[in-house]
Amino acid sequence: INISLNTFSFLADGERCKLYTWLHVKEDAHTLYGFADEGERRLFLHLISISGIGPNTARMMLSSITPVEIQTAIVSGNVSLIQRIKGIGPKSAQRIILELQDKLRKEGPDTLAKLPVNRSVKDEALSALVMLGFARNVAEKVLDSEMNKNSGDLSVEQLIKFALKSL
Repeated sequence: INISLNTFSFLADGERCKLYTWLHVKEDAHTLYGFADEGERRLFLHLISISGIGPNTARMMLSSITPVEIQTAIVSGNVSLIQRIKGIGPKSAQRIILELQDKLRKEGPDTLAKLPVNRSVKDEALSALVMLGFARNVAEKVLDSEMNKNSGDLSVEQLIKFALKSL
């Protein structure tokens, strides 16, 4: 199952979970995508309805910033935020906003189920390191060590920087 970094960060190791899924069927492959909630899946489906945005690009978008941030950027017309996402250029960002702005405005903010935003600095850093390919348990030990060395007073960026030096 392909999932976004946002969805991954809310999964607990070894525990059962419920994912909302979408199956992408092509001639040569069947690919399953999983989402933490219905709102994230709905936004994903909106994104892939746009010419030039495929499932992998949509998943990358949902991994880069939260679904709520994407929706807010689209509704407010924030091209620069959308454009900062890897794989999205100025034309794609403008097309996304142009095609989805009215749809998302009509749906309103309540239709996008919000993922919890109380992620800790350590959780965000751990998600980033795992996404970079480091083993979760190894990354977690390094992060714990760095948090203890610095009394936990680090930003996500600082924590990742120190952890990368240790890994």
